[in-house]
Amino acid sequence: MFTTKVEIPKAAESIGYEDNIMTLGSCFSENIGKKLQESSFLTDVNPFGVLYNPMSIYRSLRHLLDNQLFSEKDLFSDGSLWHSFSHSSLFSGVDKEKCLNGLNAGLKKSSGFLRTTKHLLVTFGTAWVYEYKDNGCVVSNCHKLPAGKFNRVRLGVDEIVNKYSEIIKELNRQNAGINIIFTVSPIRHWKDGAHENNISKGILLQAIDVLQKRFENVGYFPAYEILLDELRDYRYYAPDMLHPSDVAVSYIWERFSDAYFSEETLAVKKRVEQLKADLSHRPLHPEADAYKKFLEAIDNKREKLVKDYPFLADRLMGY
Repeated sequence: MFTTKVEIPKAAESIGYEDNIMTLGSCFSENIGKKLQESSFLTDVNPFGVLYNPMSIYRSLRHLLDNQLFSEKDLFSDGSLWHSFSHSSLFSGVDKEKCLNGLNAGLKKSSGFLRTTKHLLVTFGTAWVYEYKDNGCVVSNCHKLPAGKFNRVRLGVDEIVNKYSEIIKELNRQNAGINIIFTVSPIRHWKDGAHENNISKGILLQAIDVLQKRFENVGYFPAYEILLDELRDYRYYAPDMLHPSDVAVSYIWERFSDAYFSEETLAVKKRVEQLKADLSHRPLHPEADAYKKFLEAIDNKREKLVKDYPFLADRLMGY
């Protein structure tokens, strides 16, 4: 094989189908979160939307742990939309009250979920942050406001380590037994420049390394190294040559599965994925007897899966 395979030891804390899992951070958290959902794991994916820098992720965790609701002062209008600097544009809306109610409903739900989360997956994307000049706060999303309204600042290793040491201690206090998995997004922030992107990623990697040595319940999954070293070929990139292709995401997902899932979990995952693949089949002749028998076989397969693993009943409902 013309590759250098990244060796990943089996995780000390495996992920099971009865565990709550939350993902926070950049596009990698989104990608892995969706893969977990597609395989019917109990997952809350990026409750604030995609977040790129450690400070925005830290503030999101702070909101969730404190159950700190948002108020009207946390919203601003630009054109016809109301936005929150703590959320992606997916949470923006034309009606101020509805927008605020939606933010707080999501916060309450995710705040409760975090307290029962067994595995928290946090993905850092960049060490660069944007500070809103009016109040000096780091924003999660600039919402296309003029660049002149922000200061662009690069975080240091100590800043990240200090903030996350604080938040990890609070996580451990409120949710004893939580397992935290850090990753660095393999997506390059090319607008920063090649050199600046590498410095930024290096800061993130160093900070995680310190945290991993400081806390027993902190681990690291090498998504960054898998794409840049093991899949060192532009065939594994999307057309923009920056984001991983679907093939690369699927490969990284399989490596993640091998590292964090027990043999039983892998077996259940395989059965769930096969069931959903069967259900997505679209026949040319739905009235044919052969297709009716195929549907009966799927129903039997689903009933057998639920019988073997009753906790999957609600998750497979509707399929």
